[in-house]
Amino acid sequence: MKLIEKTISSQILHKGKVVNLRVDSVELPNGKIASREVVEHSGAVAVVPITDAGEVLLVRQYRHPLKEVILEIPAGKLDAGERPEQCVKRELLEETGMEADDIKLMFSTYSSPGFCDEILHLYIARKMTYRGQKLDEDEFVKVEKYPLDEAIKMIYKGEIKDCKSIAGLLSAKQFF
Repeated sequence: MKLIEKTISSQILHKGKVVNLRVDSVELPNGKIASREVVEHSGAVAVVPITDAGEVLLVRQYRHPLKEVILEIPAGKLDAGERPEQCVKRELLEETGMEADDIKLMFSTYSSPGFCDEILHLYIARKMTYRGQKLDEDEFVKVEKYPLDEAIKMIYKGEIKDCKSIAGLLSAKQFF
């Protein structure tokens, strides 16, 4: 049996600044018709910045959908036409004020493929120099430093909860 679903029709329900929402009508492998809700996203980057002292820079910020302040690795959405390599440098500088001489892609992943087409590129950054934070006008973050091993322990204590940060920190251990 082929596992492909053929799109019959597609309708955009919402066009937003961060995401679009569309509903597709698809033909399933067994010939039946089903509906698929799809969140369209331009893609994003996230970065594990590690200082020369082996500390990871994390950002603490309020996340409205959760109604909670959480601790994360720096991250952000790709602008139209922007390459991930450009975006990671921009986001690192904006959120932490750091410029890195050594940035490497660890891996790329789909954040939630059951309903969203977002691809997330996870990087590690080292050999950094402070240049000054350049936050967007609607962005409020506090930069915090933790030894990488401590940050990983914070995952298991429930202090770091989002999947990009968990994946990035656990993977950084392999690259560091």
